[in-house]
Amino acid sequence: MHLSLRFRPSLRTCQYKSLECSKKGCKLFCSPVLSIRSCRPLVVSTAAKGGSDGDQSGRVVTSARPDKQTQKQRIDLQPPRGTRDFMPQDMRLRNWLFNEFRKVSVSFGFEEFDTPVLETEELYVRKAGEEITAQLYCFEDKGGRRVALRPELTPSLARLIMQAGKSLPLPAKWFGIGQCWRYERMTRGRRREHYQWNMDIVGVPGVQAEAELLSAMTTFFTNVGLTSEDVGIKVNNRKVLQAVLEKYQTPEELFAPVCVVVDKLEKLPREKIEEELRALGLPQDAVDGLLNSLSLKSLDALRDILGADNLAMQELESLFALAAAYGYSDWLEFDASVVRGLAYYTGTVFEAFDRQGVLRAIAGGGRYDKLLSAFGGVDSPMVGFGFGDAVIVELLKERSLLPSPAPTTDDVIVAMGPPHMHLAAAELAARLRGGGRSVDLVLEEKKLKWVFKLADRVSASRLIIVGEEEWSKGMVRVKNLATREEKDLAIADV
Repeated sequence: MHLSLRFRPSLRTCQYKSLECSKKGCKLFCSPVLSIRSCRPLVVSTAAKGGSDGDQSGRVVTSARPDKQTQKQRIDLQPPRGTRDFMPQDMRLRNWLFNEFRKVSVSFGFEEFDTPVLETEELYVRKAGEEITAQLYCFEDKGGRRVALRPELTPSLARLIMQAGKSLPLPAKWFGIGQCWRYERMTRGRRREHYQWNMDIVGVPGVQAEAELLSAMTTFFTNVGLTSEDVGIKVNNRKVLQAVLEKYQTPEELFAPVCVVVDKLEKLPREKIEEELRALGLPQDAVDGLLNSLSLKSLDALRDILGADNLAMQELESLFALAAAYGYSDWLEFDASVVRGLAYYTGTVFEAFDRQGVLRAIAGGGRYDKLLSAFGGVDSPMVGFGFGDAVIVELLKERSLLPSPAPTTDDVIVAMGPPHMHLAAAELAARLRGGGRSVDLVLEEKKLKWVFKLADRVSASRLIIVGEEEWSKGMVRVKNLATREEKDLAIADV
């Protein structure tokens, strides 16, 4: 019978090819080149030709049991690059932030929606040269369908609006908080996954909708302790850019690609911007005129160029008048260079920024009245904003405004005495939980010193000690952890 040996490669073994050995006491050949000490064939199975315990050739299959150095290696304990873990203390902070998002949204009469984080790829693949298209986490699923992890929420919202059709009562005011994914270069406040708060209004064509959304955004900033000295909101209207391009007889189909290029003004040198605009087919005089118009920082200067009757001019003046009525005009400033990088915006655009210039954009949004038709639907007036969780957390850290939410537990219950007292403690815990209190029940026998530390760690209001003597009298010992007062209470009164 022909014998052959097969070994798994490791740090100390190699593929052995002979039954002869040059090392005394070893039955297998050891490669001197690899400086392998010896092999250790510990498990051998032999089968006749066609037998059930061997392969079809009847070979002897020998495997080596791994030594300490070849044991299974520890997995990488870090999350994938650009992503985050949320330990309980991190979750408390995240929940605080999300609750602030929800509190503002609900106070403005918005309803919450959600969609799958996995969407069809075609929802995001557009042809205007947007960065977001190149940043997709996309793949083909096992059914041969092209899918992507959503990079933003707005297209998913548009899909839902189209799905609802005429059954959707308008105006619709919706908000969502969802995880988004983009494979992009990471900087402070920019990750490859983040959570985004969106507020959107569907069915209102006037700038009253933009004014309401900007009021919600500034309300959030105020609620978390930020002021207009910390954060500003740049406002523009894409129709300004459209009017400039029309002046130079620029084809309409170039409008969206030009907006994508202009959005890079703060990221690339002017020479590179000019190069990309010329590559789109704009003549040099149009490039110069366009870039000069983008330097405007006041509505008065814009009025001198466009005239008071221009639609973009009228919409901007109406929006700033509404901001004054709401009482947040000190947060706003006109900036003609703000166009936002997504091709679907059609009118007002805005971007919240750190006035100290340390961090990237905090939030942004605008009007996108023609998005539904891009997906094969019937257009409807739509406006909204996206607000990421990463940058605002960094900003609140910078201003020493980030809270450290503690665990919130009403009661800690511990059984003292014989083991059967745990039954009594469990009974009491169940009754208190049924009444709406949060209860941390000590599950093992612990000393009181340990229990007091637990109660302090979870910020409990009371410590309830279930002792055998007290329980037999229908009582438990209750310690108020704020005042340090303690007394025996009837079980029914706890």
